[in-house]
Amino acid sequence: MTESWADFRAAQPDFSDAVRRRFEDFTHHVLGTLRADGSPRLTGLETAFREGELWLGMMTGSRKALDLRRDPRFSLYANPGPDTGMGGGDVRVSGRAVEVTAPDELARYAAGAPGGEVPERFHLFRAELTEVMRVHIDDPHIVFEVWRPGQALRTIRRGNEDSTLYEDH
Repeated sequence: MTESWADFRAAQPDFSDAVRRRFEDFTHHVLGTLRADGSPRLTGLETAFREGELWLGMMTGSRKALDLRRDPRFSLYANPGPDTGMGGGDVRVSGRAVEVTAPDELARYAAGAPGGEVPERFHLFRAELTEVMRVHIDDPHIVFEVWRPGQALRTIRRGNEDSTLYEDH
């Protein structure tokens, strides 16, 4: 089961806003795709949030785009930035990338780019989410928040010293 960013936001507005802020703090993030032989590939990527969607744009013919065309599963890790003590937490989004090829949709996406800075030709994928995760510190706990389509937000707190797990439902 997958859901759009808009569906995720409708289900979990506060959590989705926190995740989006982490992605918007920095321009470049790390995309995980699967190579033809099944091994992982990690590459840099810029993302955009427009029209209620999370978009993944890539250079024409890039390996990551070809990976996603062959197997649309991905994981996207938000840039942790400089050592800030996990300010905003670690954030990861996983799902399926759906390629957008319709000329009118590509033009609409390009028209919404800040300063119109979009190459004439590019690959564009819309993210369909299967999991969103955030890990952050709420002293004295490490907090794991996990959302999956059709499920409630799951929050797990792990004590720093006693390794005890506390789960909120």
